[in-house]
Amino acid sequence: MGTEPAVSRRHPLRTSLIAATLAGLIAAVWYWSDHRPLPAAGNGGRHGAGGSQPVSVAEARRMDLRVWLNALGTVTPRNLVTLRTRVDGTLLKVNFHEGQMVKMGERLAEIDPRPFQIALDQAQGQLARDSALLDNARLDLARYQDLLARDAVPRQQRDTQDALVRQYLGTVASDRSQVANARLQLDWTHVTAPSGGRIGLRQVDPGNQVHAADTNGLASIAQLQPTTVLFSVPETNLPAINARLATHEPVAVEAWDREQKLRLAQGRLLTSDNQIDPATGTIKIRAEFGNQDSALFPNQFVNIRLAQDTLRQVVAVPGAAVQRGDKGSFVYRVAAGGTVVMIPVASGVVDGDWVAVSGEIKPGDRVVSDGADKLRDGAKVEVIVPGASGKPQGGHGKGGKGWSHKPSGTPEQKS
Repeated sequence: MGTEPAVSRRHPLRTSLIAATLAGLIAAVWYWSDHRPLPAAGNGGRHGAGGSQPVSVAEARRMDLRVWLNALGTVTPRNLVTLRTRVDGTLLKVNFHEGQMVKMGERLAEIDPRPFQIALDQAQGQLARDSALLDNARLDLARYQDLLARDAVPRQQRDTQDALVRQYLGTVASDRSQVANARLQLDWTHVTAPSGGRIGLRQVDPGNQVHAADTNGLASIAQLQPTTVLFSVPETNLPAINARLATHEPVAVEAWDREQKLRLAQGRLLTSDNQIDPATGTIKIRAEFGNQDSALFPNQFVNIRLAQDTLRQVVAVPGAAVQRGDKGSFVYRVAAGGTVVMIPVASGVVDGDWVAVSGEIKPGDRVVSDGADKLRDGAKVEVIVPGASGKPQGGHGKGGKGWSHKPSGTPEQKS
């Protein structure tokens, strides 16, 4: 039998050396990538010259801020009516298009008028007949008056004729009311708009029989200009709202879309309900909006902001300048020499892009409004004004080539 070849076995010491070499290479690559110097701004680096951080700043101001009360509301038309016929008959014409704007008193539909014209003619004929009887009875009464003066007829006959005249007077008055009613019924064959607004979808087509008792009517009309929004607020806010209403001064109300990104309309506070809902502890409030652009639509959901109060001359900074950390809110104030100082503040009322702050911030102080995420207390910054030229504001180094510095309003020149 031949001898088997020896099986090659890797020595344990060789394996350990290979593993240690690989670990050393990985550690070296990690150390180099983590501790390599940052490139200069002119070479595409993220920092300005001298290692300063480019930031945008804004000045703290003393200004009036409105205190807003947020609520959820539903658009409700100022008037919402159903277009109905007041007489029964055949619908001959429809003089409107679905969705069009109509004016009060405008003719919108027509019902067959012939039966009502006949009824009017009959009433007028009855009135003419009874009027002739009344005229004849009055002539007889005048004759009996003359005869009674000469004692030619008994007084009883004169009195009977006088009663007959009064009877015909009542009959003629009743006939006149019948004529007026028949004329009114004829007028009602022309269906007019009871109010102005936007007309909805047609519920009945021409040729159908319509009745005054129909539930749906012919269509609905919603007044959109102006329109109102109904919303609820907690009862704790009612005293402040009533105090504003008592001054009879306009109270600003804003309507925003569902995502609160687009302001749909501006209006004013109209009134409050006369009772609080005991189940929810809220009260309904109504606000009015001109809605000239028809941005608000009936039954639309909107977010409401009610100007509940106004804080006069408070110190405010842009909301983007307020940072939040483990110890609370703070801002970075740009000090002399191009360094930043962390100033603790207490944020208060928010009005648009501005927020009221209290702390060691004074009007005119420059605070970092953009680029504060990587700052630390005492860090050097380079104030960058978008579209401005010249030396950076607050830094010591020259502006790097990676930033565009040009006068405000001057187009950038290409060489």
